[in-house]
Amino acid sequence: MSPQKKLRDRLSKPEILLTPGVFDAFGAMMAERAGFEALYLSGASIAYTKLGRPDIGLVSLDEVAGVVGTIRERTDLPLIVDADTGFGNALNVQRTVKLLERNGASAIQLEDQSLPKRCGHLDGKTLVSADEMNGKIKAALDARTDDNTIIVARTDAIGVEGYDLAMERAVGMFEAGADVLFIEAFQNEDQIAGAVKEFGGKIPLLVNMVEGGKTPMSPANELQEKGFSIVIFPGGLVRALALAAEQYFASLHKHGSTLEHLDQMFDFAALNDLLGTEKMLETGKKYSEGGD
Repeated sequence: MSPQKKLRDRLSKPEILLTPGVFDAFGAMMAERAGFEALYLSGASIAYTKLGRPDIGLVSLDEVAGVVGTIRERTDLPLIVDADTGFGNALNVQRTVKLLERNGASAIQLEDQSLPKRCGHLDGKTLVSADEMNGKIKAALDARTDDNTIIVARTDAIGVEGYDLAMERAVGMFEAGADVLFIEAFQNEDQIAGAVKEFGGKIPLLVNMVEGGKTPMSPANELQEKGFSIVIFPGGLVRALALAAEQYFASLHKHGSTLEHLDQMFDFAALNDLLGTEKMLETGKKYSEGGD
């Protein structure tokens, strides 16, 4: 079964899909080892780690597609890909969908921000018109080569136009044919309840948990009870690694050695075991010796 079909089938089940954010093949491998069923490729996390910059529209389509490709080499888990605005107009969206799908995306997320976009939990966002966004959704649906590839439509309108207009935009996205609806940056529980009342049972709803963001944090089981089908934690890994890196570098700078930090690290052998180094070398040896 393809990752696209696997994801689509999974969304038909009542249990919420708990989806961690990753930004490279290593994180994807670690998430799969932990038992997750799907992954979320966070554009913000790519910006944080690849560029050392905030999520303000600096990441390019080719950079995202490259990460998708390397993740797909390492895992067959369904991969939801943050494609920002689609990197332009409806024609750009079609190219984006074709490229990301070809590289291994199972679901492609598009948002209604205008360029340059920024993190959904930052202030100062601007939007394209609702008609333009709905056209982008239709263009994305037409561009996919596999009908099981999921198009996730995201609106950032709560923080720009207010909740009521955001709901109007969400209705338009639903009517345009989106497979999953993502209303970004709920500000309180009343907004969450209103969205679920409007769309629950009609279309799978995705909710974003950002540590320190605008939406109240809740565990997956509570979000399932509220009516969501997918919950993403897009930047959690980066935030965890940032703290770990800060502590590691502080220790190394202070002590001039990693000896004091060894209990918080994998050693050489453990890391190679994690990566499957021995198995890969054995495979290479088989071919170099002309084995069967």
